[in-house]
Amino acid sequence: MRADDTIFALSSGSLPAGLAVFRISGSKAILVAENLAGPLPLPRHAYLRTIRKTDGSVIDRGLVITFPAPNSFTGEDSVELHLHGSQAVVSALYAELNAADMRLAEAGEFSKRALENGKLDLVEAEGLSDLLRAETEMQRRLALEQSDGGLSAIYEGWALELTRARALIEAELDFADEDDVPGSVSEAVWINVRRLKLEIDAQLVATHSAEIIRDGYQVAIVGAPNVGKSSLLNALAKRDVAIVTEIAGTTRDILHVDLDLGGFLVRFFDTAGIRETSDIVEKEGIRRAQLVLERADLILLLSDDEEPTDAFTLPEAVPVWRVGTKSDIKPQAVVRDIAISTKTGEGLDELKSLIAASVAKRWDAISFLKPGRIRHAQLLHSASNFIEEALEGSQLDMRAECLRLAAEELGRITGKVDVEHLLDIIFSEFCIGK
Repeated sequence: MRADDTIFALSSGSLPAGLAVFRISGSKAILVAENLAGPLPLPRHAYLRTIRKTDGSVIDRGLVITFPAPNSFTGEDSVELHLHGSQAVVSALYAELNAADMRLAEAGEFSKRALENGKLDLVEAEGLSDLLRAETEMQRRLALEQSDGGLSAIYEGWALELTRARALIEAELDFADEDDVPGSVSEAVWINVRRLKLEIDAQLVATHSAEIIRDGYQVAIVGAPNVGKSSLLNALAKRDVAIVTEIAGTTRDILHVDLDLGGFLVRFFDTAGIRETSDIVEKEGIRRAQLVLERADLILLLSDDEEPTDAFTLPEAVPVWRVGTKSDIKPQAVVRDIAISTKTGEGLDELKSLIAASVAKRWDAISFLKPGRIRHAQLLHSASNFIEEALEGSQLDMRAECLRLAAEELGRITGKVDVEHLLDIIFSEFCIGK
């Protein structure tokens, strides 16, 4: 697999379909297109052509568009073929392209070439990957913010400010005896650096909320055996996801359901009933339930009677809503946040609305452009730490070095510095043809 290979792939959806879009990229792309379809006078114009094999037999009739380098998605000569989406047409074209000394693209290889040719940076590529997988309105918005380059501009602006700060500090070090480089220059620099650290720290605060949009708001359903946890999961999903019986300890593994609530992805996890047990399998289910609780953004603590629910050991940092179940047959003598019945549907719509409002409140409380990946957060945290060292340092040369290291960490986010080991991981998330 060489970087100068001409590659091709089906970039549209699964077959059969009304349309099949093929993408070809590389030095031989336009020549191959002309061999298939005849002369193509103008780039970026759609031509209706008959697509033929080398022996002259017809494969199909469709649109052909050429994108000469560097004005293409990949930055290379590229071609799109828009044909009928039958398996027979696709197979015939694949055979012809394979015979033309090209190869099938790997997952994400078109986007990887766009990165290598300066058409995308790493943040934009990650945003594009998220956009392709977006399932909810808020996921789409977050991915677009990232893929459009707004987030990259923020990171690059911060790195540029750090570079300018270093330049002024190093000028003071090198020309301290010159009248036009006064000692007060560095003091003005540190005021700006302190402001910059506050901006980076504010972005870090927003990271978890953006992760929630990207990966889902995690809601753990917890309670004693037979309080209605699995019944609630089934009612939310409007299908039988979990087995429901009168036997305590039926749920052994973690089941979950994904819902789109108000444009947000919300994941509900059904956990094993927490109780003392000697059953090895049930014990493992309870251990896994505890892990889900620790990672949750919200816990729904279910109970169906007047028994106290404080016996459960719950993470202190995670909000807990007390939910009374089986409200159609059992009175709610103990005060709950909400009462529901999975049999009659009472309270279910209200519960979903309250959860959607809770997620939206977290989203609205933070800045517009937010980092959506743990990788960003880790590098932002590292950059903030280096800036903190610079602010607290005593030797000017060491403080300038800390600023340089902070700028490098910001550069790693966008791919400007030393990220080769990340590329295969990131682009493996893409589908073939993108």
